[in-house]
Amino acid sequence: MNDERRSVLHSWCVQADWNAPTVTGGEGAHLHLADGRSILDFSSLAECSNLGHQHPRLVAAIRAQAERLCFVTNAWGAAPRAELATRLLERTGFAGGRVFFTSGGAEANEHAVKIVRQALRRPRGVIVARDRSYHGATHLAMALSGDARTSALVDATAFGVTHVPAPYAYRCPWGSATPAACADRAATAVGERIDALGAEHVAGVLIEPDAGSNGIVAPDNYWPAVRRETAARGVPLIADEVMSAFGRCGEWFAWQRHGEPGRPDAITLAKGLTGAALPLGAVILSADLAARLESVALQTGLTYCGHPLACAAGLAALAAYEDEGLIARSRRLGADLLAAARALEARHAVIGDVRGGHGPFVVVELVADRASRAPLAPWPTTPAGLAALTTAAMDEGVSFATRGNLLLLAPPLVIREHDMADALALLDRLLARFFPSPARHDA
Repeated sequence: MNDERRSVLHSWCVQADWNAPTVTGGEGAHLHLADGRSILDFSSLAECSNLGHQHPRLVAAIRAQAERLCFVTNAWGAAPRAELATRLLERTGFAGGRVFFTSGGAEANEHAVKIVRQALRRPRGVIVARDRSYHGATHLAMALSGDARTSALVDATAFGVTHVPAPYAYRCPWGSATPAACADRAATAVGERIDALGAEHVAGVLIEPDAGSNGIVAPDNYWPAVRRETAARGVPLIADEVMSAFGRCGEWFAWQRHGEPGRPDAITLAKGLTGAALPLGAVILSADLAARLESVALQTGLTYCGHPLACAAGLAALAAYEDEGLIARSRRLGADLLAAARALEARHAVIGDVRGGHGPFVVVELVADRASRAPLAPWPTTPAGLAALTTAAMDEGVSFATRGNLLLLAPPLVIREHDMADALALLDRLLARFFPSPARHDA
């Protein structure tokens, strides 16, 4: 660990403060550390290890592919690449579409914008994105993101990006009385921004349909309403499903919760696409967008686009989700996780809001005062008490993810029920320890 602390730049942290343990292996929802401890991973690391750690099917597929062919560029064909693209088009119902593979989620979002702009012949067409969102940390992805950490590092307008308010129902930007009303107003804002710019100058709208690391889980009526706003104006809708796909929100893809009225024109994927076993992202295009590119040279490329080893891992991941019934299981886990989080809300006044639960992704927002909804710390600062809570949890063998005032509960889809119950019982004890307060009696 000392060598790593001296030699490696670690993301999203002060380098002098980095002091994480070294992981040597894993099994299921557990990580094995160099000091001999086993840690229950209650965040799927970066909400990406949907299949847990060292899933035997993924390991076997990577090993078998490595023995046949480790690498060939996208200029040549590769069987696992072709098969994975075909499977993804079948699973999304994007018949006649095409798939562009990337190395990860930020690249997928960046290339979705580049490809849609080229398809529409609008090379500088504006992209409408959302405040309080995260789409990656390349410069264009940072421009797309409504993220307080990186907003000062990039000029979104220089990248042709404009932002509209988020459907943050707990703190609705319009002061709406209900979550549904807030979602309707947020969707209307998308249409209004397109109208203000002129639809002919807009290349697309890029939004997360459900889960996101910034803790916004939109009310159910939001996504179909956004789809109506964009379709009425002939503007492509790009669904950033980097985090929300592959069971994280209870379906193969989060937009599918809404059926055909929620179908986007393009989808971006990564994370759960390989269960994080290898880096891989993808942009899935509708038949209409793909047809517009059929007779022109695609003006982009990546050395590792559709890497055979990564695509083999993707195929194994899709088979594991299907054969092990993990998408259906994700809905059960989500319902149980949501019920448990709401029970915690009833016992701990520091919890102001609980949202999510379509799959194993639940956001617990902590507040200094329930009545005023005052946050514990200014966004996106992590409150000292919450940092102390997660440190204590690690000492007792559970890793929780936080973001600002939020606890993000997102265990792997393969977590055992008793492990989930133990982790939630530990969280209950630690909330009482670090945030002692009268229990809520109005729940």
